Amino acid sequence: MNTMNSLRALLVATVVAMPALAVAPSGPAPQFKLNSMAGKPVSLDQYKGQVVMINFWASWCGPCRTEMPLLERLHAKYKPMGFTMIGVNVEPDSTLAADWLKTTPVTFPILFDTKSDVSKLYAVSGMPSTVIVDRSVTMISTPGEPAAVLIEHRDVTEEVRRAEQEQSVRDM
Repeated sequence: MNTMNSLRALLVATVVAMPALAVAPSGPAPQFKLNSMAGKPVSLDQYKGQVVMINFWASWCGPCRTEMPLLERLHAKYKPMGFTMIGVNVEPDSTLAADWLKTTPVTFPILFDTKSDVSKLYAVSGMPSTVIVDRSVTMISTPGEPAAVLIEHRDVTEEVRRAEQEQSVRDM
């Protein structure tokens, strides 16, 4: 019986640790390319030099729908400072998201992860889930937190301002 309990404990520890092992909060952000709502492929790498907030969401998720207007306001406010929001819809049927966005339009890119490849790459385990990537494409937050929590507990504006200052210095 002790062997069974030990195996059970090892299994639970492994499952709990897997997301933490998959993506380190201070390591390079996993690269991806997904089709956008506009029908064009979009990659994370094309946003190098900007602070990027990646928000994993689904149209059936109440908290996702609630925070979408907040994400739009955040994107509009900080876009001039080198900030980009990317919405990654995780539904197998992207028409559900496209239909929902007709009533709640956003100006930031919406990408479709219909096979959950990117969600798995980032070890996303629930919706909504948000990751912040700095200007050098390094993760500065772990997946799993809603955007509102990240905004409250992390100074996104400080990272955006730092990127803006560095760009000003390079432009001199």
